[in-house]
Amino acid sequence: MHPATILVADDDAVARELLAEALKKEGYQVEAFASGEEVIARGREGRVDLVLTDIRMGAVDGLTVLREFKRVSPNTAVVVLTAFGSLEGAIEAIKQGAYDYLAKPFKREDIKLVVKRALDHCRLIRENARFREELKSKGEWSPLVGSSTAMLEVYKLVARVAESKSTVLLQGESGTGKELIARAIHTNGPRRDKPFIPVNCGALPDTLLESEMFGYEKGAFTGAVGTKVGLFESANGGTLFLDEIGELGQALQVKLLRVMQDQEVRRVGSTTSTKVDVRIIAATNRDLEQLVKEGKFRDDLFYRLKVVPITLPSLMERREDIPMLVHHFLQKCATGAAHVVRGVLPETMTLLTQYRWPGNVRELENAIERAVSLSHGPMLTPEDLPEVIRQGTSAEEASLVTGDPLDDAYLTLEEVEKRHLIRVLKETKGNKVKAAKILGIDRRTLYRMAERFGLDLGEELEGAEKEPIGPSGTS
Repeated sequence: MHPATILVADDDAVARELLAEALKKEGYQVEAFASGEEVIARGREGRVDLVLTDIRMGAVDGLTVLREFKRVSPNTAVVVLTAFGSLEGAIEAIKQGAYDYLAKPFKREDIKLVVKRALDHCRLIRENARFREELKSKGEWSPLVGSSTAMLEVYKLVARVAESKSTVLLQGESGTGKELIARAIHTNGPRRDKPFIPVNCGALPDTLLESEMFGYEKGAFTGAVGTKVGLFESANGGTLFLDEIGELGQALQVKLLRVMQDQEVRRVGSTTSTKVDVRIIAATNRDLEQLVKEGKFRDDLFYRLKVVPITLPSLMERREDIPMLVHHFLQKCATGAAHVVRGVLPETMTLLTQYRWPGNVRELENAIERAVSLSHGPMLTPEDLPEVIRQGTSAEEASLVTGDPLDDAYLTLEEVEKRHLIRVLKETKGNKVKAAKILGIDRRTLYRMAERFGLDLGEELEGAEKEPIGPSGTS
């Protein structure tokens, strides 16, 4: 592996040479320049991993160097050097895309740390680009959007694990795209031509879920008028995606563990087993490790599932991806829309990036779809957004729905989620269909959230409108 190429630009000869010498001792290939013009010219000649540039240099200053490298070599990290006490320019450089800044005089350890982080960042971006190209060459890449460091790590793991047979455990909040990741792993692996079958472990009672997963023989129970092939057999050769695995009952946990160990399945009511070759990808928004400690989830199954864990970041952890996601969803909504929305106003984007998004990407997509439906012009305005987003999280979390004063230092994430749930329910006047849509979750998840927080959806909201009764007689 070749050493990283670093360019140093500073019109102060002493500072320039000291910095170059320090970096050479770390094993880097370093070239030093006395002006912005010279370092820009060198950048056009070949690959550069990192540029360290003084912010104040003659006619071509550090900001000009930054902008030029962003234009001709966007994957090159730029760190600006600034005099101590004059950080305004450095802050502006960060806004324009600089990776970081160093305030003079700086210590050798500070230089080493910033340079290492910057080079790691560049390496990650290059690896991600290569992995995504590899994935595209093998099959259709799922519509995952984002270029934040957190998502780049996810893409890298997906690319590495796709070709293997290993069981994968996807962890993350509701709405973070766990099924998209599962499909990406399947689509870009050797099982791409075989079935991908998703199963929501929280959508059915255990008795029905057992019959769905393992199948049953005729006469196995009342109503079993014929033989049914289970999902494990249907997914043979392919992938079975077990969503909400944390909702699985103890009895089914035992049976799932046995199938994973023996690679064979026995239908309900049968005395014989059938060999199956199924890759398991499981997903959960719950803390399985805590469930193991509480005795609600088997530790042997937990470790069997957690061969390759992938944790998906919440939207709060990747806010820099929100503008990209917004434009992606605008393009998605353009198909079949009454009128085309080309973009969003700056103040609209500000609201979207400041909102807390408890429903994550799914909630963002629903909000954009709603806004496009209600908008009358080519640009989304703040008025097109739901009220909870227009109010903004900072003001919202200051008073919230209960009217209680809020001290962020003492508020738990669970309390924030509970209060936000109550706020959305109040805004929708208790309509659970609308509330679930705003939050970007299904109604079953809404009921589980309410149960977890001790809320009675039928009585919690005084004067709330009841949800319409569906054809099946259930709400």
